[in-house]
Amino acid sequence: MGSSRRILAALGLLSCLTLSAHVPSAGAAVPAAAREMPRIPFTQRYQAVQHGGLVRASNSAISCRREESPQAEPCAEVKKGAAGTNGDFEMFYDEVDKDPDTYNSTRAELKVPQGAKVSYARLYWGGNLRVGEQKPSEDNGRVLVAEPGGAYKPVIADTVIGHRTDAGSDAYQASADVTPLVRKGGAGMWTVAQLNVAMGHSEVGAWGGWTLVVAYEHPQEPLRRISLWDGFESLAAGAGDAAAETVEIAGLGAPPGAAGKAGVVAYDGDRGALGDSLTVTADSGRRINVGDAENPFNDLMNSTITEFGRPSSVRQPENINNLGYDADVFDLSPALSGGAHSLNFKFTGESQGQFLGVLFVQTDARR
Repeated sequence: MGSSRRILAALGLLSCLTLSAHVPSAGAAVPAAAREMPRIPFTQRYQAVQHGGLVRASNSAISCRREESPQAEPCAEVKKGAAGTNGDFEMFYDEVDKDPDTYNSTRAELKVPQGAKVSYARLYWGGNLRVGEQKPSEDNGRVLVAEPGGAYKPVIADTVIGHRTDAGSDAYQASADVTPLVRKGGAGMWTVAQLNVAMGHSEVGAWGGWTLVVAYEHPQEPLRRISLWDGFESLAAGAGDAAAETVEIAGLGAPPGAAGKAGVVAYDGDRGALGDSLTVTADSGRRINVGDAENPFNDLMNSTITEFGRPSSVRQPENINNLGYDADVFDLSPALSGGAHSLNFKFTGESQGQFLGVLFVQTDARR
């Protein structure tokens, strides 16, 4: 399980929070002394109405090496999708670049359509710093990134870092505007290395990963409204409005029968720990419980990286059970069948809680 276990027992139920749209400057820097906060409420990072859409590339940075619990499935089978949680294993860094100067590196394909222009790109990364070892938080705000066929470049967090500690773990999420880098690098396999994450074994378990979210314009695609929200919130266990996080996205102008999708990045979601869910309600009254073949509606954050219930892209490594890291894209079209001016996203926590980091939404707009 993750870092939220002991905190959440003390905090109890987290109040329901409805957030108004606020768009900070994409490149606004934050003084180093103010760079970390234990809680960051969700706010809108970027929005646009344009012919185009949203794509993303994701991967986890750490996976199991051997079993520590007598009840644990074999590590090799867990990587292929068998049930298993990070606290049942000794966890070790994934390393795909064969570079002796990096201690972790993973890749994922970014599918920017041919002929598209990148309008905005943001990289998110995060992990648990305290497992069998303790990683220094001073390294939270820096990763190395290589575009397809390129060399590593340092990327530095340009906004407040979410960072929360307790008796058992030490969790964070950082992010940076990487629009110029992605405009230059384009589609293909992106590599992220030196993500600050601890290895080893503990009851809490190790977890960590990265997601690159990209908005693009393409004249041959439908007119769409795209919106990127981020924060760093713990989701408590429990039922009802008192144990939920709610994000309301307004001004959609989606016509009846519109298509749409929503992407979520979450940390410390355990496969088989039930109770975590996402309910989407349109102002038309249409309400759906989000889920698909790989993400049950009552175990939504279950350590997967999928799109509409299928593997989203080529990744190295391409583990199915990512042991505490989720970056999933879900079909929103059923919620838009009657059209929508606004959508309400209500997240609830699993039985042991987890962290919510990113929400991005794409919907058809009226012409």
